Amino acid sequence: MSAENQRRAWMSRLAKAPADRLLTLWTSHGAAPEFHWLRAPEIGATMVRGRLGGTGAPFNLGEMTLTRCALQLESGAVGHGYVQGRDKEKARVAALVDALMQTEQAEAVRAAILTPLQAEMTATKDTRAAKAAATKVDFFTMVRGED
Repeated sequence: MSAENQRRAWMSRLAKAPADRLLTLWTSHGAAPEFHWLRAPEIGATMVRGRLGGTGAPFNLGEMTLTRCALQLESGAVGHGYVQGRDKEKARVAALVDALMQTEQAEAVRAAILTPLQAEMTATKDTRAAKAAATKVDFFTMVRGED
């Protein structure tokens, strides 16, 4: 997986993670590094686009609240945080994790924060899929007699 795709994957994981769980993992990871804001957390809205059937022409589905920020560590690494909703603290932590993933601390951050988040998100997805599978109905057609 390319570095760009890896970054896309961890930023997606941070954005989708439950805020309380991300903050708990961050707190247990250790002290926050020194940084300065490039863009302090700000709340805004973004247009969400959809496609009919996943392949049709795109259309504007509606707006979604978004919090974003950007920061720079003392080492020079720049981190960005984009999260759904109005959670400035979650955006700050996401940006810090993003920045740390670009330093020599990447493996420690992956082990302490990203891997547990991925495992929990996979377990949640599997549980949801199992519940949906339990309600699945198979329809079939019986043919009567011969023509």
